[in-house]
Parts: sequence; C-alpha cells; structure tokens
Amino acid sequence: MDTQPLRKSHKLDNVCYDIRGPVLEHAKRLEDEGQRILKLNIGNPAPFGFEAPEEILQDVMRNLPTAQGYCDSKGLYSARKAIMQECQRKQIPGVSVEDIYIGNGVSELIVMAMQALLNDGDEVLIPAPDYPLWTAAVNLSGGRGVHYLCDEQADWAPAMDDIRAKVTSHTRAIVIINPNNPTGAVYPPEVLRELLEIAREHDLVVFSDEIYDKILYDDTVHVATGALAGEDQLVVTMNGLSKSYRCAGFRSGWMTLSGAVAMQRARDFIQGLTMLASMRLCANVPAQHAIQTALGGYQSINDLILPGGRLLAQRNITVDKLNSIPGVSCTTPKGALYAFPRLDPKVFNIKDDQQLVLDLLLQEKILLVQGTAFNWPDPDHVRIVTLPWADQLGDALDRFAHFLSRYRQ
Repeated sequence: MDTQPLRKSHKLDNVCYDIRGPVLEHAKRLEDEGQRILKLNIGNPAPFGFEAPEEILQDVMRNLPTAQGYCDSKGLYSARKAIMQECQRKQIPGVSVEDIYIGNGVSELIVMAMQALLNDGDEVLIPAPDYPLWTAAVNLSGGRGVHYLCDEQADWAPAMDDIRAKVTSHTRAIVIINPNNPTGAVYPPEVLRELLEIAREHDLVVFSDEIYDKILYDDTVHVATGALAGEDQLVVTMNGLSKSYRCAGFRSGWMTLSGAVAMQRARDFIQGLTMLASMRLCANVPAQHAIQTALGGYQSINDLILPGGRLLAQRNITVDKLNSIPGVSCTTPKGALYAFPRLDPKVFNIKDDQQLVLDLLLQEKILLVQGTAFNWPDPDHVRIVTLPWADQLGDALDRFAHFLSRYRQ
C-alpha cells in the first residue's frame, strides 16, 4: 500500500510564532553540544532569578488538597472576585464576577476569543510590531490579521491614519497591546481615546492586552482601555500573573468583558466564549489560588521598577548600550521587559533579519528574535529581552556591538 506523508492542517499555513521558531532549534542543537546560550528571546522571568513572591507559593501549596477537582468553567469564584476588585481599582466600570474568564495563561484566552468571534475572511486590526500570538490566533481561527503601523518617531504610538485606511467592511475588531510587547511603549489616555473613537465609528470589538500594566518605568502611568470606553463599546481586557508576579509557569491569566450596553448586543458572542470555556472544562485550578493573594497582597513588582530596582537598571543599561553602537538606535521603553532597537539599513544592509539573529547565535551564543517575527514589515529591528542581571546584559550587548562592527549582508 502506498503511504502518503502526513501533513499539517492547512489552517496552519499562515500561522507563525518565531519567538520559538527555527533559530531556537539551532540554539537547542548548540546546547546539546554542551555550549551555553544566553537566551534573550523570551520574556521568562524565572531563569533570570525573578521568583514569585513567597506568599503566593504558600497559598497555592496550602490549597492543593482542595484543588484536585474541576472548578467552574469560568474559574474559581474567589479568584474572579479578586479580579473584579482589580477592575474597580483600575476604574473599568460594570465588570461583574460573571464577566470574567480565567484561562491557562492569556495565550489560551486569546485563541479562545478569536475562535468565538471570527468567521472565515473576517479581519482584525493588529499593531505592527505585535506580540505574534495575536496574528497567529486570528489566522488559525480563519480570519486575517491586518497590521496597522506604530510610529517609532512618536514613541511607537499607533499611526491613526494608517488604522483608518485599513478598516474595511470585513473588520471585526482592533487589538491594542499596552504596555507594548515588543516596543515597551505605554499609550497616554489621548491615544487610547482616539483608538476607541475609531472602534466606535466602525463598531469594532476592542481587545486590550495589558499583561505588563504594572511593569512601568520613569513615573509612567498606565490607564486601562476599558476605563476610557463608553458603555456602548465592548472591551475585552487580557491580563495575568506571568510577568508582574513572576508566575509564568503557573499559566494563570484572565479575560474581562466590559461595556454594559455593548454586552447586551454581544450576548451571542459571549455565549460562544462560555461554550469554549466549558469545552476545556476549566483552567488550572491550583494556579488560580495564586490570583487573590497576588492582586490583594504586597505589590513587590514596585521594588523592581523604581530607582534601585533590577528591572529599571536592566532597562537603562540596555538602552544606553544600544544607543552607543554606531548605526543602532533604541527608543526608550516606558514599560514591559523588552527593547526593540533599529539597525540602520544604510549601515548594515540587512536583507534577512532571521539570518542576522542566526549568525549572532552561532558567533556569540546570544539568542535574539528578529523584528519581522513581530510582523514588523522591514528587516531592520530585533527584540532584546531585558531580564538578565545588568552586568550580564552589559557584557552581552558589548558582544552584540562587536558582532555588528564586522557584520554586513
């Protein structure tokens, strides 16, 4: 009998997630050979010495005996109540316990939301650069990610004219990533209001990814998108424990729905969300016991982002070192855990940025992610994770500078 190769689904043809892509496979091969790789490709706090607060770990451990069964498909009541109170603190109006879904990380909830909303051919406006899971989830759900540009010369603010030009009769939603991954931009209220006005004009669902809302530098203030929206606008806000509370491996995230009038019109979509939440039975129950303690307890993230804190020091040395490299420029991140520097095409003539990061890996044993992996249109950026200790980052960026001094394509 003739056997045919077993091929992946066509639904995956336009799905890409290069943060853990082909270059990572080369890194794993080098590690198997016994070489040490500095992984600046993923925002994973734990390997760099950022540990979850002890009180969170204690609460999870103490509740393990009662966390052996399934819970409500939307999540534990106590955890959702704490999230509801967090919404009140952030002045997002009208969020009840029933408007909150807990998932196995924000990643699961993004895929779930796209599957509940999109039909084949529907379009979603997504920032460029973006966190690429958003684009992957849209495409996997039969939709099409349409990327609106963010302006590097304006602190990476969304280009409103570009957004307006890309709205069509097929556009169903707009994604806002604030604080932004990969640029570190934090949008002021006037920018969010303009984005919301565009969404209102075209009756778009607003998805606001706010996972880095507590990782802010230089007295920057984060304003929740849902706090500025009217009752006639459906805002779906994503957040979780992975970054601010250093619990990435717990896979504990949540999605809140706000906009009372809009939610009445969105009952069918919400029914779809509830159905998908029920199909996966529930999110990880032990990790949900971390939520109430995390949100209500001492906010230790502030010790890391204020003057004298590790994250601020690491952000500073990253920006200083990058801007001292001839041909490299980096807009100072106001939040999050990344830098997104530009490599001047006139200096480096880079045509293939994936080849650039592969060459850096092979020569310097440093793993970065190319800018095009974040759906940036030109091969002239890379993303650098700012999680290593400042001296380790400084050494890595000195090696990056040495590499670039000789590198041309």
